[in-house]
Amino acid sequence: MRPHFSRQRQSFRQFNRRGPARPNGAVVAAIRQSAQKSVTPQVSPVENYVPQHQFADFAISDALKANILAKGYTTPTPIQDQAIPPILAGRDLIGIANTGTGKTAAFLVPLVEKVYRDKHQKVLIVTPTRELAVQITQELRDFSRGLGIRYALVIGGASMWRQKQDIRDGAHFVIGTPGRLKDMIEERILSMGQFRTVVLDEADRMVDIGFINDIKYFISLLPRERLSLFFSATVSGSVSEILSAFVRNPVTVSVKTQDTAEGIEQTMVHVVPGKKKIEQLHDLLIQDGYEKVLIFGRTKWGVDKLATELVTRGFVVGAIHGNKRQSQRQRILEQFKQNQIRILLATDVASRGLDIEDVSHVINYDMPASYDDYVHRIGRTGRANKQGKAVTFVE
Repeated sequence: MRPHFSRQRQSFRQFNRRGPARPNGAVVAAIRQSAQKSVTPQVSPVENYVPQHQFADFAISDALKANILAKGYTTPTPIQDQAIPPILAGRDLIGIANTGTGKTAAFLVPLVEKVYRDKHQKVLIVTPTRELAVQITQELRDFSRGLGIRYALVIGGASMWRQKQDIRDGAHFVIGTPGRLKDMIEERILSMGQFRTVVLDEADRMVDIGFINDIKYFISLLPRERLSLFFSATVSGSVSEILSAFVRNPVTVSVKTQDTAEGIEQTMVHVVPGKKKIEQLHDLLIQDGYEKVLIFGRTKWGVDKLATELVTRGFVVGAIHGNKRQSQRQRILEQFKQNQIRILLATDVASRGLDIEDVSHVINYDMPASYDDYVHRIGRTGRANKQGKAVTFVE
């Protein structure tokens, strides 16, 4: 087993070893309070936000504008509207935003422009999960179409030989997860000194799953003169420790107005004594409106067991977790995105960064370990100002 893979698996193995979730009183209380607020949603400042720009207004090339338009983007989201100009101006930036606010485009658009104008530029983007790295790479491919920009996706569970070749072929963008990036550095395939632009995306999640020392290691190898972009939903003490070493005189853009999106209706389902939990889940899934459902379980074993049970009941489902090969995870995600399966089961490996359109419901079949995990899970629905529903089982 390769070192990078054992490190990443160890993080999730430790998480999964906790066994079935017990109803932590503080977590249940926080979820209940959040659910009560969602019954009568308030209009947030972000919803009333009036953008100062259109994408056509930004100081970027016509070729990039054409690619942005081809994706159907005309009006920037708040994080895009506020972050793109200072990044284009070469300012370090701290972006604080809820998931699903369009922050990927907020840093990709100005960075694609930067590399398009100067092909000697190299950009490193570090993410906590493979899925998020793949998603960013897909977005980069769309924005950079026809611009002569090369990239390398550097993640575990995929061909290391191919990744080495992409780097050696002169990738302008390297997008990767900490474990595999560290392997490339140790094998002298990747030199951190070449990167004059670095993005830490979902930094709080990287800290949560034990990558803080790897991030500090990367920062210690970076050139002193660089553009540093930092994106996170929260800034805890450990995250602040990274910030102090990473950015200089940054512009701070915050569009996070609350923990959960306004468009998510949150409810709790109490498990009925004497009735099997799976029966209550079955009763939900056959109701009208449960069109595209993401179900979270706590352990890999539990997710596989639940998937098998639902298949025997006639549901078409897929499951992703840390024991699945990357190719399997991507295939199942694509099937879910394309509505070939309508129910996706996942551990918390999928709770961050996934941008899947039109998820009607998120179901917490097992309680999340913390309220932050709850927020990240239910953020998979109610995206892009659409309505969504979150259901949490409480035993």
